[in-house]
Amino acid sequence: MAENAQDCLRGLLERRILILDGAMGTALQGMSLTAEDFGGRELEGCNEHLVLSKPETISRVHESYLEAGADIVSSNSFGAVRHVLAEYGLQDKTLEIARAAARLAKEAAARWSTPQKPRFAAGAVGPGTKAISVTGGISFDQVRAAYAHSAQGLLEGGADLLLLETQQDTLNVKASLLGFEDCFKLLGRRVPVILSVSIEPMGT
Repeated sequence: MAENAQDCLRGLLERRILILDGAMGTALQGMSLTAEDFGGRELEGCNEHLVLSKPETISRVHESYLEAGADIVSSNSFGAVRHVLAEYGLQDKTLEIARAAARLAKEAAARWSTPQKPRFAAGAVGPGTKAISVTGGISFDQVRAAYAHSAQGLLEGGADLLLLETQQDTLNVKASLLGFEDCFKLLGRRVPVILSVSIEPMGT
């Protein structure tokens, strides 16, 4: 990412609240997508694969949020993590999917950016389907490596910042953030990170 975009983002955050877009998954559910749109019945429901099989659909969602006034759009990469994509046999396409997702978000943001209202692309990744303390089935080091890998693809695709979203397990959060740091060291640059967590009614 260009340094001037980094400076612009930080400068804006010092002056005002920036508006993040709405839910990608919810928007896609209302589009009556078919198995063919996803790339075949075996990939049906894998929203992340749409960045390869139906990129114009993802761009349309980004455009709708930008038109509504969002300052930041989130890449369609909520489950673009190796162990999540493995459920569809796509684990070896993690980098490709993450790069494509970030590129689509960045391109949409660039189209809507003006000097008065610059727009930004967040490389978004969710909690995954396995949590170290909640569900088990994955180790701290595996989460760290997986999120470093995903972050690499998102940054190589042009993301201006990283969004670690809808987190539920504090150990996963720690491992994921360390993975982001590993990615920053690998690429020799760093971007801002946003963290969002879900708090259940019982306090967990």
